[in-house]
Amino acid sequence: MKDRIRQLMESQQMNQQSFANFIGVSPASLSSILQERTRPTLNIVEAIRSKMPNLNTDWLMWGEGEMFQPGSNDAVKEPGSLFGDDPLAGTDSKAFDFGGSQQPARSSAGTNASQHTSRQQHQGATSFAVDAKNIDKVTRRITEIRVFYDDQTWESFVPKK
Repeated sequence: MKDRIRQLMESQQMNQQSFANFIGVSPASLSSILQERTRPTLNIVEAIRSKMPNLNTDWLMWGEGEMFQPGSNDAVKEPGSLFGDDPLAGTDSKAFDFGGSQQPARSSAGTNASQHTSRQQHQGATSFAVDAKNIDKVTRRITEIRVFYDDQTWESFVPKK
């Protein structure tokens, strides 16, 4: 199976490091497999399969059939340009709105800010939401912001009271 993984890497023109990063495993794990120190696990097979859905699993595990399923493009689909023509495409139009004109949403359970549930949205390769309960959180305010420059100077900004 290690030879087929190596063939797969070569067909995608990837080295060990880039292939390991691509499938989401540590480079050390992949190196151990290719050096025959360890055998491939189900996690490795699933990681490869999730990133390459057109890969023939029978070929990967037992060497039966073709590398890619019939009718596939025989390659990994490229996700396209990271930024495309419009660098702000797909972003929320309010993502860069710092006007502060909107009030935060209030919970119907009460008006105490320490009891509100905040929702943080993380945008990345996949989007997921994390709910966090703010209990007994002390309200903090900015007292000073300092900006340091490469010419060894700095500026301090203090909000008006």
